Amino acid sequence: MSDQEVSNKQVALKNYVTGFPKESDMQIITTDTIRLRVPEGTKDAVLVKNLYLSCDPYMRERMSASDGGFPPFELGKPLIGYGVAKILDSTHPNYKKGDLAWGYTGWEEYSLIVSPQILFKIEHTDVPLSYYTGILGMPGMTAYAGFYEICTPKKGEFVYISAASGAVGQIVGQFAKLSGCYVVGSAGSKEKVSLTGNLFPPINENKTR
Repeated sequence: MSDQEVSNKQVALKNYVTGFPKESDMQIITTDTIRLRVPEGTKDAVLVKNLYLSCDPYMRERMSASDGGFPPFELGKPLIGYGVAKILDSTHPNYKKGDLAWGYTGWEEYSLIVSPQILFKIEHTDVPLSYYTGILGMPGMTAYAGFYEICTPKKGEFVYISAASGAVGQIVGQFAKLSGCYVVGSAGSKEKVSLTGNLFPPINENKTR
């Protein structure tokens, strides 16, 4: 274990958001120091260096003052979301120094996580680690479980995907097409439709899919 102390840069919410988030709603803060080890006597915890952070749609709800299902972020404190991290120190039996994991972490350079059950150890490193914030992370797992374990459509059936430009929706659309389904996706603007054009080509009277 290392007793090295370093500064810890963090991204925090400065103001609760109305409408679209603006750069002025955020602030970068730096704590005095953080020791690169799990505090003595803290059981089943890990100290990680965050490598990738994901910005997911549900986080917008947490940027508002009202509790719409998810508790609001605390002003002046690091945002919390999914990310990929490297274990620097551990008192948890399932993790050791050097392990890689993805899951819930802070928007900061280093995080002390005292609930490692919200992490998943990365066993396969033959793909870019950033994939664990997308197709191999929460969006991919949500899409897979929703399509294959809950929806379970059969070849030739119709699948309609709302929010088809989203991280989950675009993956579901590809699962459906690979399964031989007739897929229709919708999005909230022309810009979003253009983003999903290759995944969900527009239907016209002379062409179907």
